[in-house]
Amino acid sequence: MAASLKPAATDAPAPAPEQSPSPVNILLVDDQPGRLLTYRAILEPLGERLVEASSGEQALKLLMEDEYAVILLDVNMPGMDGFETASLIHQHPRFEKTPIIFVTAVNVTDMDRLRGYKLGAVDYVMVPVIPEILRTKVVVLVELYRKRRELQQANAALEAEKARERDHLNASLRAANAELAARNMELRTEIGERTLAEARLREADRRKDEFLATLAHELRNPLAPLLNALNVRRLSSPDAADDPLQGLMERQLALLVRLIDDLLDVARITRGKLVLRRQATTLDEVLQAAIEVARPPILQGGHELRLQLPPRPVPLFVDRMRLAQVFANLLNNAAKYSDPGSRIDLVASAGDDHVEVLVRDRGIGLTPEQAHGIFELFTQADTAIERARGGLGIGLTLVRRLAEMHDGEVSVRSDGPGHGSEFRVRLPRAQAPGAGSVEVEPEAGIAVPASTRGHRALVLDDNRDAADTLAMMLELLGLEVRTLYDPAAFEANFAEFAADVVFLDVGMPGRSGYDVAAALRAAPRGKDVLLVAITGWGQPEDRRRTRDAGFDRHLVKPPELPEIQAICRLLVEPGDEGAA
Repeated sequence: MAASLKPAATDAPAPAPEQSPSPVNILLVDDQPGRLLTYRAILEPLGERLVEASSGEQALKLLMEDEYAVILLDVNMPGMDGFETASLIHQHPRFEKTPIIFVTAVNVTDMDRLRGYKLGAVDYVMVPVIPEILRTKVVVLVELYRKRRELQQANAALEAEKARERDHLNASLRAANAELAARNMELRTEIGERTLAEARLREADRRKDEFLATLAHELRNPLAPLLNALNVRRLSSPDAADDPLQGLMERQLALLVRLIDDLLDVARITRGKLVLRRQATTLDEVLQAAIEVARPPILQGGHELRLQLPPRPVPLFVDRMRLAQVFANLLNNAAKYSDPGSRIDLVASAGDDHVEVLVRDRGIGLTPEQAHGIFELFTQADTAIERARGGLGIGLTLVRRLAEMHDGEVSVRSDGPGHGSEFRVRLPRAQAPGAGSVEVEPEAGIAVPASTRGHRALVLDDNRDAADTLAMMLELLGLEVRTLYDPAAFEANFAEFAADVVFLDVGMPGRSGYDVAAALRAAPRGKDVLLVAITGWGQPEDRRRTRDAGFDRHLVKPPELPEIQAICRLLVEPGDEGAA
């Protein structure tokens, strides 16, 4: 009898446990960390993925990267408030149906509620938040989101089934012309795709050139007064040439200008058309220059840089600034992708016919796929928000190209994500022809052309710092200078001052340098004046345009002191009148 109470054995399989739905995204937007913590504590039991944003701008950025079932949005945030954020969210077709729950710590009027509902809000929650109420509202909206998604998937499946049935019904009608139609369609598709791809490539290349030229111009504008000030300091102080800080600032500014030139020459870089300026130097000098450039990000990250260098100088015949850029890029890369306080090793060794430099970090590491493509243009190992520290993705491309141009090679090794990376640069020990030892050529002194005294220069630039520092430099070179900041005052001052040379900023608001140049050439004595364009634009078409506008010289910001001296010498040696 007892045995009969046991359940009968069955061969039927046990029912599979019901699969829990995958978590959905919930966006929490509030400028106060305490509230974000409260929201998280209330909603974490739901098991969904909670994403936090501390401002409306950050929320918009997150929405462009992922899809969210519901948004919990604080009304009163500094800068972009909740109403404005909601308006921008629902203006986008992807998010126009995303439900928003407004959170407010103050009583809102009926008009404010009406405004919020018009902007797409589905509800309001008052602070202090009652956990059960907020959790219930979010659960309902999340469930609606899941149902809507399931319905969309069902509709897509239904549409696919209808398409299959329609294709099956139409198959008999297309049988006679199938081969010809397929060939014609293939040809039309190929032609259309090729035409569209070519048009997109041309447009992308044009936009890239315009963007890079504009970016370089904007970066060069603040560099002009900096370099002018350094030149003034060198000219006005007889001891400036011996001041190590003077040389340091000049070298770093020159390197910054060169990096901007690299940005302009991305197209040239991809075609391998960079030109090296080789000179005798040593490996230690190259590495010290690289460390000097990379020092700010290393210090900022609190990293420990450990050096291991050869005991004796290793002579090289290389482009010192370009090769320093190789190692500076590697050090900067190590600092950028390592946790604060990590150690970075710079290990250099020299063989009979080669040198080898290792840059080893303990950062995020690389997968085999990332290591394979890390040197490609615009490639970055980690683009997550928490490591978004800028960069164009050209640094390691430059490393490889510049190493190859020095007849070297670069490689990378990593044990995987979280285990750091090791970049290895191997270069031949080439020396200058006939060089037995390396002697670094001292900087040439700055000669002031005394014969320029008595000549007059007019400087016109709406950037006061750039105009004033250039005027100071010209005065130290022996010229009598008048400075203008408003192009409208040019004619009167030119007629009164009778300048021998005019330094003219091309890009001025209201009246461009081209208009001023036309007025100058039309004025009495205007054809005899040496006219110099100062601009951040340095492409060949820009130089052609200034030459066609009547300029005698074209200086790209920041202008170098030797270029200014050469122009001053033209006042007393007018034989070389060709436009530069």
